[in-house]
Amino acid sequence: MRYVNQSIPFLNLRTIQLHTLIMNLDLKGKRAVVCGSTQGIGKASAIELALLGANVTLIARNEEKLKAVLQMLSTQGDQQHTYIVADFDSLETLESKVKKYAAEHAVHILVNNTGGPPAGQAIDAQIQDFVKAFSNHLLCNQILAKAFVDGMKREKYGRIINVISTSVKIPIRGLGVSNTIRGAVANWSKTLSLELASFGITVNNVLPGSTMTGRLESLIASKAEKGGKTFDEAKQDMINEIPAARIGEAHEVAAAIAFLATPAAGYINGINVPVDGGRTGSL
Repeated sequence: MRYVNQSIPFLNLRTIQLHTLIMNLDLKGKRAVVCGSTQGIGKASAIELALLGANVTLIARNEEKLKAVLQMLSTQGDQQHTYIVADFDSLETLESKVKKYAAEHAVHILVNNTGGPPAGQAIDAQIQDFVKAFSNHLLCNQILAKAFVDGMKREKYGRIINVISTSVKIPIRGLGVSNTIRGAVANWSKTLSLELASFGITVNNVLPGSTMTGRLESLIASKAEKGGKTFDEAKQDMINEIPAARIGEAHEVAAAIAFLATPAAGYINGINVPVDGGRTGSL
């Protein structure tokens, strides 16, 4: 997909090289691995990347759901899509499978995306709650990045995009474990962005705000129960905090992820991109 900028009427297009006016969103020939891709933001991201021409490899633990999503991906560019069945609770199995895959395929785009830890106060969390979240998020991200980064270096093209949370800017009340682990992933990501930039690899974070996914529904239900409210009342309380006056959709977050994966975003590196309707109260 390419977009020609026609918003500068005083320029004579015949005297300017066309490439200076083209935003390259074409992912044809690129291979993307998308984690947590059977639902929500992961699924939406896989769909968007395929629409831009990428060959998409889905990762999740439910094979039947993986097969279903595979059928939704565009093949208009003659792409070949596939999937890997892996449970992030088993680091050894995940590492074995992605190493094998990396030995056979060059991966250009990695979307790290995993469901967040259960809600609750940090002080009430058990040690194992932190350990499990750290493993599912940071350690799995590290395994995936290490498996694919050598191929990105050879291809001189890499995009590592981590789906985290706006809590890395302002902690969210009632998400103690999540706030803690998301912050660790954000700092891991920034560190990688410094280490890998010279190889043509960018590392960025997309920070969803309130996005209508299964996880958000469970969080709203939890807030409703604790506050003695109905689901709709708790949902409206959440909407009242969003300047856009609505809850976001998964495809809107996926659009930001897809853009960061493209050649057009090659000089965007090491940043956090909130996709939250303006809710986060910081720059």
